[in-house]
Amino acid sequence: MRQGLLKPALQLLSILALAGVSLGLWAAWLGWDQHRDVQPDGTTTGPYEAWQVIGLVLTLLAPVCWAAYRGYVAAAVLGTTAGLTAAAFYDWSDDSSGLFVIGVGMITLGSLVVTAAVSAVINSAQRIPV
Repeated sequence: MRQGLLKPALQLLSILALAGVSLGLWAAWLGWDQHRDVQPDGTTTGPYEAWQVIGLVLTLLAPVCWAAYRGYVAAAVLGTTAGLTAAAFYDWSDDSSGLFVIGVGMITLGSLVVTAAVSAVINSAQRIPV
């Protein structure tokens, strides 16, 4: 009986841990840069640079791969997606146009698809005999 309750509890703990890691990494890579850069021709870019987003993705790969390798595929997918979605919603919710919802939806869908693909590859590669 006790062993049967341990697996769902570990799965939930893993989901919460990965959501927290995702929130923390968003804050570390993207949370501090909140201004747009004005180019000489008057156009604006930002607020994030490409290297910040690449850094976020690369540092998120480690916990996602670790969780998938350990068999916590749902935690890798759901935890990371939930953390990034919550971070994007909090970070962008002050947008007066209301279009931030589209961006948050794109973050949700993109992180869901990519983490599912990475988790599936890692989980299936782990099962291949060497």
